[in-house]
Amino acid sequence: MSADHDYDEEETATPGPAWLGPKASEHEVVTRSRAGKGLSMRSLVPNAITAAALCSGLTSILFAIAGQWDKAVFAMIIAGVLDGMDGRIARLLKAQSRFGAELDSLADSASFGMAPALVLYLWSLAEVPRFGWLAALAYAICCALRLARFNAQIDVDDQPHKLAGFLTGVPAPMGAGFAFMPMYLWLATDEDVFREPWLVGPWLVFVALLMVSNLATPSWKSLRPSPSLKLFVLVLAGLTVGGLLIETWWTLVLIGVVYSALIVWTLFRYAKVRRQQRVDKAAADKSETVTPPEGRKPLAVDEVEQQLAQDRDP
Repeated sequence: MSADHDYDEEETATPGPAWLGPKASEHEVVTRSRAGKGLSMRSLVPNAITAAALCSGLTSILFAIAGQWDKAVFAMIIAGVLDGMDGRIARLLKAQSRFGAELDSLADSASFGMAPALVLYLWSLAEVPRFGWLAALAYAICCALRLARFNAQIDVDDQPHKLAGFLTGVPAPMGAGFAFMPMYLWLATDEDVFREPWLVGPWLVFVALLMVSNLATPSWKSLRPSPSLKLFVLVLAGLTVGGLLIETWWTLVLIGVVYSALIVWTLFRYAKVRRQQRVDKAAADKSETVTPPEGRKPLAVDEVEQQLAQDRDP
């Protein structure tokens, strides 16, 4: 291995301080870091993408202050796309670092927690400042708590959702996309009802609870299509991009509805997995045989009945 590498290509990290990021998903197996080497040149690429995602997410606040709501949404979408790229590029380049892990978490908290809360407050919730600010705070805090829970559970082996191939709670980028659903509908229809703070506030709190919930939610691992459906997925991806270019807001609403349906599907699928796990455990317990004490032969059926009769009649 050359001297400028700060990782071991073959060795994976054991649970503990050696776990790295940013990760492409919560299921990624990462390489081991060699502390004290600093950032390698190749690690600058994914970290630069993370920084760009942070800048894009925070710039949405600037557009919101100027009342340019469509640009605020586009800035948030760009932040989500960049956030999905940084971990995968880090893995492809084998450029993961502890610095990248910390930067990624902080960037997600700012881009998908604080920024959406402020944008939605300026767009709608400012009309009822006390209630609106509490709703915005609830969302920002829950987003930070979700990211903290993920970081804290990296070392935990007993994670039922992860072992079954699912996530726990709605991820921060999808939570931000969900939070903007009333704005998508308002931009698509120009109906002021979708801007009502008494609708936006409860919706924002609901999304916040989804992020910190213990619900099983879909992951990329659980959504891998079968070989027969891969061409269909390519067509669907192309149509989605076309829809975003032609009917941006309705396409975003449709994406939100599809993701909601996937959450419901995941709940039923996870319940089925848990039932199967209980059945397998019960069958394994039943198959275990009790060995007789050492030096004693197993009794035949008639000998067992005779022994029971003797125990009943002293």
